[in-house]
Amino acid sequence: MRDVTIGEAARESGVKVTTIRFYEERGLLSAPPRSEGGQRLYGAKDVARLRFIRHARDLGFDMAALSDLLELAGHPDAPCAHADRLAEARLEDVRRRIAALQGLEKELERMLSACRSGTVESCAVMESLSDHAHCDGPHDTDALKG
Repeated sequence: MRDVTIGEAARESGVKVTTIRFYEERGLLSAPPRSEGGQRLYGAKDVARLRFIRHARDLGFDMAALSDLLELAGHPDAPCAHADRLAEARLEDVRRRIAALQGLEKELERMLSACRSGTVESCAVMESLSDHAHCDGPHDTDALKG
């Protein structure tokens, strides 16, 4: 593969140009050489690294985990125990978020099933929103934040 411009690297990797620059600033991607005209030039390894980064981000790995994963990728003969631990931690986070969403779903279903479709004054939805004591279980949206 010939060297490509940042726009072509973005198209080939699915990573936006501004995000590529961000990854360079954060040290996740080395600053590429430039053409005589000053354009950044990316090689096949750079584009492959961008694809790796994008896929890891799509799976929800944070920047610290991503940095660790990229470091590990540079040592193909190293044990993968640390990568496993990072993936396990990510999986636990996903499971925690799913449980939180299921709690939200249950409470919203309960609120709607209790609604009498009368007036706002007697609306179970409005009543529940006015006083958390009317809720049936946990539904902490803070658990959804990562």
